[in-house]
Amino acid sequence: MHESGLSPFDFAEAAERRLVQSHADRLKAKGLQQLQNEKGRVDRWVLDPDNLPWRFDFTKQCVDDDAWSALKGLAEDAGWREAIECQFRGKSINATEGRAVLHMALRGSLGDDFRVRDEEVMPEVLATRSAFLSFADDVRSGAYAASDGGRFTHAINIGIGGSDLGPVMVHEALAATRLKEETPMEVRFVSNVDPSHLDMAIADLDPARTLLVIVSKTFTTQETMANAHRALAWLKGSLGEHAGHHLAAVTSNVEGAAELGISSDRVFGFGNWVGGRFSLWGPVGLAIAIGSGSQAFLDLLHGARAMDQHFRMEGADTNIPLHLALIEIWNVNFMGHSSRVVLPYAQPLHRLPAYLQQAEMESNGKAVGRGGLPVTWATHPVVWGEPGTNGQHAFHQLLHQGTELHPVDFLAFKTPMGADDHMHQLLLNNAVAQSEAFCMGRSLDAVTSEMVRAGKKKSEIDAIAPHRCFTGGRPSTFMLAEALNAHSLGALIAAHEHKIFLEGLLWNVYSYDQWGVELGKVLAKQLDEGADEMTWTPGTQALRGAIKTFH
Repeated sequence: MHESGLSPFDFAEAAERRLVQSHADRLKAKGLQQLQNEKGRVDRWVLDPDNLPWRFDFTKQCVDDDAWSALKGLAEDAGWREAIECQFRGKSINATEGRAVLHMALRGSLGDDFRVRDEEVMPEVLATRSAFLSFADDVRSGAYAASDGGRFTHAINIGIGGSDLGPVMVHEALAATRLKEETPMEVRFVSNVDPSHLDMAIADLDPARTLLVIVSKTFTTQETMANAHRALAWLKGSLGEHAGHHLAAVTSNVEGAAELGISSDRVFGFGNWVGGRFSLWGPVGLAIAIGSGSQAFLDLLHGARAMDQHFRMEGADTNIPLHLALIEIWNVNFMGHSSRVVLPYAQPLHRLPAYLQQAEMESNGKAVGRGGLPVTWATHPVVWGEPGTNGQHAFHQLLHQGTELHPVDFLAFKTPMGADDHMHQLLLNNAVAQSEAFCMGRSLDAVTSEMVRAGKKKSEIDAIAPHRCFTGGRPSTFMLAEALNAHSLGALIAAHEHKIFLEGLLWNVYSYDQWGVELGKVLAKQLDEGADEMTWTPGTQALRGAIKTFH
């Protein structure tokens, strides 16, 4: 085994040896509808652990016990158990950058033995956690006041990628926890280098009541620092030399933060064993704690830690992240589906699809294997989605009657998230009905009978009925929790993080680098520095000319 613990893995050879495709062909012929008649299907394909807040329903995935046995064999060939231990023990599984991947430690507790190169990391994690959560609560209470002694009313998180998508998704998801606060802190997020993003964020704000939180591990991220300097200039225009008092930073570059006037006691760092898109559990989540309080943040960590323990301890037949990973691999590599739709039937989770897009596609959207050679199989599907019920009046037409099948993840909560129980029941009814419709569809005979009962003429039935048919057989997973809160959200996010890890293991890619984000940024910098346009393609030269003409 490779020193990182993740040796190259021949996915295609293992899949052929385990006869996985033969099971896929068999089940394609049988059909998802027929599988619903299997005895004991609910008992087998619904996972509802007592110590976790989620019920995962896989009954409407086109998989059965024989196919699952073949998929488990694939995971065993990849050494999924051993790989988990390599990750949790701090091995350098991010081999292209020589780093461990230990974001689980950020939600660890006293007594957890997380180590990197045999050095304990929990003392530093806990000390940093205490420091940034105390600062967040001080800002919320007014103990850390603005430069004129008044309370901060607003905070702006300036970051991009993992320094934005995770915090903003969680902050939006926890909106209900802030409704009863007498003096809530309003948190806004700025990521885009488009100046209008910052302009809109500060348009109605008073600099004297605004705290800026600048999140950049190196303090050199181009988009983040451009926004940070503009926001600082806005502060200085009103506050002058006191502007630095209105700044906090999440970075490992203490010197860089000091150059902007940020005192070291308001600079919170994290180790290089934390990847950006997995970093919301530490000080990158400062804006979450400022918005919702330290207890909500701790509840988020506790939910994630519960999923970590489940992932590490449960066997294959009850392991939720393993089911999520193997069923997606089944859908992508053997059933031929190239995208997955995320439908949260919860408006507060409206940023979840975007968050998962980065977490999953930036991790496993790779074409080079761990041995340095191109892979010969599909890797990560496209992830997309919108909250229900909005999607029902948009792209559900394609999901129900389009020429390609797109597996769906439903997410819903039993407890109302708003003030109207009846409307919440309507929301849940829609989610359940959609999952049933995707699975079972509606036959021509059923449509015809319905139109006959409605008194339609035969000519109209012959002309219209085919357009009202639904083939069904469209797979989905239904994730249900009692309530949307910090604990359930933490467990949900952690489940998907572990799913990412297992998928990368089987697809034989390194999930924790992101070289694909670099090239475009390098070229943009060259353009910004006035690179010789004759080195660019004719189309790009013409485009640059058009942009200059426009200006």
